[in-house]
Amino acid sequence: MRLPRELDGAEVRVLGCLLEKQRTTPDAYPLTVNALTAACNQKSNRHPVMQMTATDVENTLARLRSEVMVWPEEGARVTRWSHTLDRKWGLSDDAMAVMAVLMLRGPQTSGELRSRTERMVSFSSIHDIEATLVRLTGGDEPLVVQLGRQPGQKEPRWMHVLAGEPTGVVEEILTSEAPRAGGLEARLADLEERVARLESFLEETGGTL
Repeated sequence: MRLPRELDGAEVRVLGCLLEKQRTTPDAYPLTVNALTAACNQKSNRHPVMQMTATDVENTLARLRSEVMVWPEEGARVTRWSHTLDRKWGLSDDAMAVMAVLMLRGPQTSGELRSRTERMVSFSSIHDIEATLVRLTGGDEPLVVQLGRQPGQKEPRWMHVLAGEPTGVVEEILTSEAPRAGGLEARLADLEERVARLESFLEETGGTL
C-alpha cells in the first residue's frame, strides 16, 4: 500500500516540503520543526500559500508518524524529521521530484513540471517527464492523474491524488493561480532556503541572531 489513507492539505504540504528539501538542501535535511514550518509557509514555489504555526506542523508530524510516513531523528540538540516515502513508494529520483512539485504547487502542465523540477533533477525533454508522469498513473494505486484540458488552456495538467480524486475544486484552483516571474521566484526560493538553513544551524548550536 503506497499510503494508508487520503491525506489532508497540511499533511501534503509537510511531506512535500520534506521531499523537496531532501533534494534541494541535503545539508540541512532532516529538518527541524522550525525549518519545516518556514518551508511550509514559503511564499514562492507554493500554491496555495499557507500559514502554519509550529504547533500546526508538530500536530501534523504526530499524525504522519503514527502511520510511519515520517520519522524523528533524536539525540542532537533539536529533533529533526525525515519522510519515509522513498521506501513506501519505491520510486526513482525523477518521479520523487515530480511528486514533490505536484504536492507543493498543485496541478501543472508537463512543461511547468520540467521547469520546476530543475533544482532537483534534470529531464532532457518533455517526452521524458511525460513518461515519468505516465508511470505515476499506473498500477493499482496511481499517485497522479491527468486532468481534462480546461477552457483557454493549450495543455492538459497533472495533479497528485494523495488527497483524493479530482473534484470541482480543481477548476477553481487552476483559474485562480496567477502567473509568476520565474527569475524573482527562483531568487526568493533560494533566499528562503538560506534562512531555513541558518535557523536550523542556530537551533543546533544554541546561537542567536
